[in-house]
Amino acid sequence: MEETRLEAERRAKIARWRSAGKEPYPWSFPGRVATDLVRAACSSLEPGAVDSTRSFRVAGRLKIVREHGKTAFADLEDSSGSLQLLLRADVLGEDVFRAWLSDLDPGDILGADGAAAVSRRGEPSLEIRSLTLLAKAIAPPPEKYHGLQDVEERLRSRYVELLSSAESRQRFRVRAALIGEIRRYFDSAGFVEVETPVLLPVASGAAAAPFVTRSNYLDEEVRLRIALELPLKRLLVGGIEKVYELGKSFRNEDLDTTHSPEFTELEAYWAYADYNDMRAFTEGLFVCLADRAAALLPDSPTAQKGAELFRPPFPTVDFVEALEKRMGVPDLLSKSRDQLRELARKAGSTVPDRSSTGTFLDKLFEHYVEPTFERVTFVVDHPEVTTPLAKRHRSKPGRVERFEVFYPGYELGNAYTELNDPDEQERRFREQLGERGDDGYAYDADFVRALRFGLPPCSGIGLGVDRMVMALTGTTSIKDVILFLLVRSR
Repeated sequence: MEETRLEAERRAKIARWRSAGKEPYPWSFPGRVATDLVRAACSSLEPGAVDSTRSFRVAGRLKIVREHGKTAFADLEDSSGSLQLLLRADVLGEDVFRAWLSDLDPGDILGADGAAAVSRRGEPSLEIRSLTLLAKAIAPPPEKYHGLQDVEERLRSRYVELLSSAESRQRFRVRAALIGEIRRYFDSAGFVEVETPVLLPVASGAAAAPFVTRSNYLDEEVRLRIALELPLKRLLVGGIEKVYELGKSFRNEDLDTTHSPEFTELEAYWAYADYNDMRAFTEGLFVCLADRAAALLPDSPTAQKGAELFRPPFPTVDFVEALEKRMGVPDLLSKSRDQLRELARKAGSTVPDRSSTGTFLDKLFEHYVEPTFERVTFVVDHPEVTTPLAKRHRSKPGRVERFEVFYPGYELGNAYTELNDPDEQERRFREQLGERGDDGYAYDADFVRALRFGLPPCSGIGLGVDRMVMALTGTTSIKDVILFLLVRSR
């Protein structure tokens, strides 16, 4: 890659430092403190005052340098915020002062020793006694006021966006805090966190295309998991009665505002509970997450609004009743696949003609009902043909005990009273395979075998963590809550 003029000038500074016997990339900078400690020490000082009784050692990224005769002001940023560095020729010495002004550039990583001070304009500062270059930045950072504007480059070079955007760094800190809140909620309820395989001989648990690779050891194809479900339910067979996993799943699909080929999923399974228990448990989780998000982002109107939409009570919508009402078509469950395909085509669906009956019903619901949701909503009691892993409804023929959670614009999660009859599970697997005519929903023979050892009655849920973070922070695209995305090469 050809270097720019600015990059060449910065390389020349590195060469000049090394020729003078100085290291522009030293090994460490011990004893540093966060800049917020300096700001706190400045709170009792008057404008123009310096507290020479205490010294501080800070380090961070240099944002900008402003020279005013024999005084210069530099903004240094670390994870706790920004601090003004006050450089004076009469303190550092004229030659050292001028040398630093000629050598420093925005983006450099800098260490500084000095005393707490307040500028004449009242700005908390560190009056510098000495400076240490910790890493010379060859590439200049994005322009201060506009940041990294190219969307593709933001996704491709997330590190550049992060170094130029405090808002972006804060969003990912909030994401980490929300994931921590999820773990605390499940741990406190007695769930055991586990890790299940990413590479599998069969990718089951969702209707999605897997990524396929090859194991040299096994000398056969293996697939990246598309869901966490079936390994977790095997653990219930083994006697772990409450289990959850927070981990990556992979689906060979497009990247858009609500989908990513690699995404973070939460799945949990609870023995001796049903989907009503899981729904109440999920409501409690959402209350905790809403409180945490609102506390973490008190000055963000969009985050406050997003968090408010996660507070119960939530509307509950019957899948079939709502769809029949919106379409004005009765007895939908009696319609053939061909009839449902025609209805889906009229609604603008472009899924393949060979798609399953359940797929056409899902597309109709997506078209007619989902756009009506104005807050977090539970959709319950889906047609059996949409869901091969859920237990049949105890009082509604042709239905299963399932609920989905929707936020306005997209689905957040999916839960069942789990099917635990091995013969019924095998029948549904084979029935759906036959209807699709392919392995779009893989038949997992080992899972059926596991069920024969006895899976206790149970409920399970899968939640899209990236989408929940989107919703709770008021972010409009999944691309802005995933640190590293799979994007096309340049």
